[in-house]
Formats: sequence, C-alpha cells, structure tokens
Amino acid sequence: MTKKFILALDQGTSSSRSIVFDRDGRIVAMAQREFRQIYPQPGWVEHDPEEIWTSQLATAQEALAKAGLKAADIAAIGITNQRETTVVWNRRTGKAVHNAIVWQDRRGEPLCAQLRAQGHAEQIRASTGLIVDAYFSATKLRWILDHANGAHIAAAHGDLAFGTVDSWLIWKLTGGRVHATDVSNASRTMLFDIRHNVWDHELLKLLHVPDSLLPQVFPSSHVFGETDAALLGAPIPIAGNAGDQQAALFGQACFKAGLAKNTYGTGCFMLMHSGERFLKSANGLITTAAAQPGGKPEFALEGSVFIGGAVVQWLRDGLHAIKASGEVQALAESVPDAGGVMFVPAFTGLGAPYWNADARGAIVGLTRGSTVAHIARAALESIAFQSAALLQAMAKDTGQVTELRVDGGACVNDLLMQFQADLLGIPVVRPQVTETTALGAAYLAGLATGVWKDTDELASMWQVERRFHPTLSRERAAEAMARWEHAVRQATAA
Repeated sequence: MTKKFILALDQGTSSSRSIVFDRDGRIVAMAQREFRQIYPQPGWVEHDPEEIWTSQLATAQEALAKAGLKAADIAAIGITNQRETTVVWNRRTGKAVHNAIVWQDRRGEPLCAQLRAQGHAEQIRASTGLIVDAYFSATKLRWILDHANGAHIAAAHGDLAFGTVDSWLIWKLTGGRVHATDVSNASRTMLFDIRHNVWDHELLKLLHVPDSLLPQVFPSSHVFGETDAALLGAPIPIAGNAGDQQAALFGQACFKAGLAKNTYGTGCFMLMHSGERFLKSANGLITTAAAQPGGKPEFALEGSVFIGGAVVQWLRDGLHAIKASGEVQALAESVPDAGGVMFVPAFTGLGAPYWNADARGAIVGLTRGSTVAHIARAALESIAFQSAALLQAMAKDTGQVTELRVDGGACVNDLLMQFQADLLGIPVVRPQVTETTALGAAYLAGLATGVWKDTDELASMWQVERRFHPTLSRERAAEAMARWEHAVRQATAA
C-alpha cells in the first residue's frame, strides 16, 4: 500500500471537521468550521443542509492544504456524522426540500405518542432495537413529507431521496451518483431491521414512507464510490462510513463484547459492544447496530444523554457565566464542591435511561450562599451523573463493566473525568488520540482499501494517555447518585 494517509470527514452537530491521519493513526492536520443552529420554535432544531455540505467540503480542502498533501496522496475517505438528523432532497436538482431536522428536535413526539398508543412500540423495538422516540429519524422524515411543499407528490413519483447526513454527503461528494448509507446509520432511523440488515417494509408501511426514498445500505467498511475529481483535485474512494457514536466505539478499539466507551460531545453517548448478540435492555437502553467491517450483524447497547457538553455552551451563551467554554473548569474548581446544587439539564427532555420527553431543565438546592461557580460545577457534574446512570443501567443488563474508555471534547476536562471515575467506581481511561470518532471512520476506510490488515492490527495501535482511578468510597458515591435521582424526579414532576 503506497498511499499512507486517510482523510476523515467528521460532520458534527455544531461544526464540520476534517482530519488527515497517517498510517499509525496519528493526526497530520485538522480543519474545523462551525455552522448555524436554527431554532424555529421551542423544542425544534434545524440545520441548513447546504451549510453542512459547504462547511464540510471547505474543511476537507483546508485539511489537505495544511497537511501539504494532494488528493492523489489519500488512500481513502472515511465519513462519520451526527446521527438521526434527517435530510430530504430532490434527486433531479440536488436541493433539499426542507432544512435538516436535527437529532435533538422534538417535533415528532405527537406521532411517537400515537404509535405508542396504537401498540406499535414492541414491534418497532423487536425489529430496530429502538424505543419509540422523536430522537430517531422516522418521525422527522414523516414530518418533512407532511409539511414540505409538494413533498407528498414528489415522493410518490420517486423524485425525492431521504438520508441521514452521511447519505447527503456521499450524494454531494459523488455528484449525485451514489445514494447510500451504512448499517450503523440505517439503524438509527427506526425503519431498519438490525437483525437482518434490511429495511423493514412493515414499518415503512406503518409510517407511509415510500421505498423509493431510501438509500442503499452497505457495511461500514466498504467502497461506496469515488469523489468528483473537481472537489479535491482527483477522485478519492469513499471507503468508510459510520454514525459518530459507532465510529467512536470502533476508534476506541472496542471490537469485542463487553468493551465500552463514552463520548462527551454536545450530548453524551455510551456504547458497549455486545458482539453478535442482540441484547434487549430491561433498563432503558437501546440496542443498535455497531459499525460493521464485514457483512455479519454486530450489536451494541447504547444510552444517549441529550445535553452533555451543550450545558457548557448554555453557561456561555444563555447564562453568560463564562466567555469561552474552556473557562468552565477554572470557574468550577474555584469552589471545593457544588455546595448542594444539582443541575438537571433537561433542555430537550431526558434520554436514556429515563426517556421523559416532557422533562425540562432544573437547578435545585440553591441557597443564599450559592454562586455562579457552584452552578458551573453542578453543570459539569451533571454530565458525569447522567453518564453514571447509563453505566449503572448497562451493568444491570450485562454485568459489571471493568473500565470505561472516554473521548470527545469534554474528556480533556480532568475535573470531570475524575468525578466520573469517582461516581462509577471503575477506571476511566483516556486514550492518546481523543479524536476517536474521526479515527474510527479512518480505520473503516483504511480496512476497505488495504491500509490496515484487520482489527487486531488496529487494536495494537490503541494507546492510553491517562487513567483516572476512583477515590470516592462506594457509600459516598451512592449517596451522590441518590441526590441526583432526587433532582431528576423534581425536574420530571411538572
């Protein structure tokens, strides 16, 4: 293999990034651009698909330039993306018929309530592994078809294409030649049978979704097509594709059952690989398709926290407690503890293991002695509390987890990682490369094009930067979790 570089496109909720990796999994160059968040009304979140595309392309071009590389030097492109976010576009014009509806958006909840009331929840879960919730793509897609001008007729004529963000990027990168996704992204639509890796035609009928809208589904490590030469200077194979959390699980070398990771991004997402077993949670978790290098179904248990690092953005933009997100650790460390303050950041409801769409944010335990520093510390701790609730649910389903691998922007916060280890009672392990989402996409692309031989080679490349060992007694940790659960009950009581 003469080409030793992979370009990973990491399309996230608040920004698009591109990272060039070398054959040793090291970062050579990176570029990032933020794009607009659109809030048409409370509980609704949208993105402009064209802004997603132009920001992603610009960062790809910039990363190559920073690395001093040309397209001809790149063995393959790997894509990873914000999951569930839904785009519908016209096949002839290539234009989206509506803004993308973002995974955080709650407008699909009335249809979800209807599906639950009609008794479809178990049918949907048995096929897709998912709990019926507006988080997933199906009700977002249904809303666009019902509300975008002329969408019903165009869909009936086969003129529209639906996809999660990866499908939109593949379509744009290939000049409209390829309409495809991978199993991990398809598994987030609430329309995909993850046991057999096929679209579920019963669910498509139930939600009145025409087959003609759907992308073709491939393994996560697969040559999907080639980029248009004009975009990056020469055609490059698109050879890896996975939703961001499955990509992070892969980038953390969690290839075997029992290995778990938590990503601290806009939300927090904990996944445990369960191998070839479809495990059904009895504790509020969902079953999802893991990134799959081959054709065999592989699964993971997942818990999703809707507001993780986004609580720090709220401290900055909503409360104006800090000027930049990086200031939060110093502000939180200016007090020895949260002073009894508990912050439940249920701005868009609560995800796993609570699944309460009506919950709203609450700050409880305030006294005259409470300061903005106490609120900042409680905000940081809320990320760890929510993640600890997920791991407790996982342990109930599968037995004790022995360590938790961490990644994402907030994992660089030592205060947060130590508090996380204290709550969990197990080591929290931060790898040397924390950009594991993009790294996972790169690994998948490199496997498909011969840059790496197999997952054993990839596992040998994973290296630890720091282990955080618990210092809190189990009794005190249990007391802290009990206070958290009490605060959650207060946030959900209205």
